[in-house]
Amino acid sequence: MGVDLKGITPKVKIGYDELSGKTLAVDTYNALYQFLSIIRGATGEPLADRQGRVTSHLTGLFYRSINMMERGIKLVYVFDGKPPDVKNTELKKRERIKEVAREKYGEALKKGELEKAKTYAQMTSKLDKEMVDDAKRLLNAMGIPWAQAPSEGEAQAAFMVEKNDLWAVASQDYDSLLFGAPRFIRNLTISGRRKLPRKNVYIEIQPEIIELKNMLSELNITREQLIDVAILLGTDFNPGIKGIGPKTALKLIKENRSLEEVIPKLKNIDNVEGLIDIRNIFLNPNVSSDYKIEWKDPNSQEIRNFLCKERDFSEERVKNAIVRMEDSIDKIKTTRTLDSFFRQDS
Repeated sequence: MGVDLKGITPKVKIGYDELSGKTLAVDTYNALYQFLSIIRGATGEPLADRQGRVTSHLTGLFYRSINMMERGIKLVYVFDGKPPDVKNTELKKRERIKEVAREKYGEALKKGELEKAKTYAQMTSKLDKEMVDDAKRLLNAMGIPWAQAPSEGEAQAAFMVEKNDLWAVASQDYDSLLFGAPRFIRNLTISGRRKLPRKNVYIEIQPEIIELKNMLSELNITREQLIDVAILLGTDFNPGIKGIGPKTALKLIKENRSLEEVIPKLKNIDNVEGLIDIRNIFLNPNVSSDYKIEWKDPNSQEIRNFLCKERDFSEERVKNAIVRMEDSIDKIKTTRTLDSFFRQDS
């Protein structure tokens, strides 16, 4: 879910043309959950093959990756590893929410309330090991590199950008900023006209860039203080303080300088030491230098075998998408050498 910094984060719109040639680290789990949530059938059910295996995440991964390729944007997908133990409570909470949503989804279907059913269905998305393995297999066939994080994917992605191996982190959650990512892109794969949840209202969504250095300067705080603001709001590792929003949290930290100074002034706050430990997760995350970033030519036959023969994708649609992918690579080779495309642009 991530921390909600929307109310205090200075954002700048950025066009796809400005991202062309850039290398972006994608928080894979974040992206796959998006696909599982929004790519669904008429009654809210996820797409699946004839054996009942969910394919919504593969649909999103395949077509969105090609869309980015056509725009000249280089992607590196980063997968989550073992979450910190402190995250277990939050994960159990999420599972309970999904259980309730599944019950309400079934009730809405029985009543014929399809709009409600679709809303609840989006809250039931679940990613299992087979789905993750399938995603890695598809990326390998497409020649797109991926990295395995030892723990949090956004921490690993931020680390790779800090090392200047990649240009920015692309995600919907703000957590990579807390992990120290110098640049952060939102709305990369969900841009365009979108319907607001539970409202018959549509808005135009564009990619946004947030630069950590500029953000801290504008807010007049340090990264440590930004983390303290996030802890007050609630992160993947703690529920936050009830009644405190982004602006209030920022005000409290700026006036009192640190979490240690703020907490004694708040009521009913337990486990202060635990909150300080959470700060340390962001400042000293479990990351690895054991990764290799290398793009390869796609294996068209492997893509067709996997998606069409094994997962029941449309032969015609996959064939057309592969042509688009190959055309985009040919265009890159024509306009500049493949080596220059694969090198990191600053």
